Amino acid sequence: MLNFDDLGLSTEILMAIKVKGYSTPTPIQVQAIPHLLQGHDLLGIAQTGTGKTAAFALPLIDRLMKNRVKARPARVRALILTPTRELASQILASITTYAKNSKLSSAVMFGGVSERPQIMAMSRGVDILVATPGRLIDLMEQGHVRFEQLEVFILDEADRMLDMGFLPQIQKIFQALPKERQTMLFSATMPPEIMRLASAQMKLPIRVEMAPTGSTVDEVTQELFVVKKEQKLPLLKKLLEVHTGPTLVFTRTKYGAARVMRRIRDLGVRAAEIHSNRSLSQRREALEGFKSGKYRVLVATDIASRGIDVVGIEVVLNFDMPSTSDDYVHRIGRTARAGAKGHAITFAMPQEGGEIRAIERLTRKVLPISKLPDFPGAESSQELLAPGPERLSSPRPGSSRGFGRRPASPSGRRAGYSGFRRRFRFR
Repeated sequence: MLNFDDLGLSTEILMAIKVKGYSTPTPIQVQAIPHLLQGHDLLGIAQTGTGKTAAFALPLIDRLMKNRVKARPARVRALILTPTRELASQILASITTYAKNSKLSSAVMFGGVSERPQIMAMSRGVDILVATPGRLIDLMEQGHVRFEQLEVFILDEADRMLDMGFLPQIQKIFQALPKERQTMLFSATMPPEIMRLASAQMKLPIRVEMAPTGSTVDEVTQELFVVKKEQKLPLLKKLLEVHTGPTLVFTRTKYGAARVMRRIRDLGVRAAEIHSNRSLSQRREALEGFKSGKYRVLVATDIASRGIDVVGIEVVLNFDMPSTSDDYVHRIGRTARAGAKGHAITFAMPQEGGEIRAIERLTRKVLPISKLPDFPGAESSQELLAPGPERLSSPRPGSSRGFGRRPASPSGRRAGYSGFRRRFRFR
């Protein structure tokens, strides 16, 4: 079995990761790091929680240390672009840890906070800049960020960037970068749009795919409950009594997150919320409180599905279905990280069979339907699984964004849902 000493990394980096407690590299690190140390462009696809950040950060630091060039004022030597401020902060923390024995400088840049500290950091020049697209472009246009010295560009969570509508901004950033650079794209899923972007912006990239796109780690067990809308909160209460460890609850909207968080607190369970209506300080406090055990439950929208790096999450609970099937993969990837075990629970209303089918196509797994536990009103939902000559309800109007709809068959029924006609039954 390989260890980090076998990958060709600098002694300074090996010392830093040893202090961190790393001993054996993950598969994505074993496959990606040697190629990146040789300067190749790389397209990395691996399940969430398998060590992608170290896979690109370690060879990046190694390269910049060996090429001893000081970043001039307003210049950047390496740019890491990521979709959310939480993920940007998380990546910067990792960079700081791995580069502790070097003289490299690093900084983070995102919106929602004052520009001044970010401008001050750039005024001295930065070796490694971690940024979100909007704030980066703002400061580029003001002349505070320039790329004449750029050696490496990394696009993290590339599919999420496109899903969040960042493509025009990403293209604008690409246009400002020098042609001669090393480029890396990393994500857990890789839709066709990303492949087109990669082919246009990368030079003969090496593709490292540790699992098929959309795969979930084997250590995550998955479970599906078919419920009516009014039964979600009673079922959530029951499940929080059964699963007593750290729990991450996902809702579709920020208003739903606030409502669910209040109901959980009413049960006497310590809970916090994290979504776009919360200030940066509030989001940091919620995340740090969840990490430290101050809060047992964290209620979040998909803004956090790729920015929460917390070891030991017992359960990820999808109170609402995600907007896209890709988001399902990233949500449940918050548990079973770094080889640990975890559990994912999803609430699906009867009309959401199409969304579940899309998730199953992406993950290549059938979500097992569980019988509802006893709680007031649960009995009326058991008829949803009763046998009989019934139909699968169509997805609700406007809910299929990102899931796709298959064309109707000649008989007028939607194709591809036969399995759900057997599993979702109605009176």
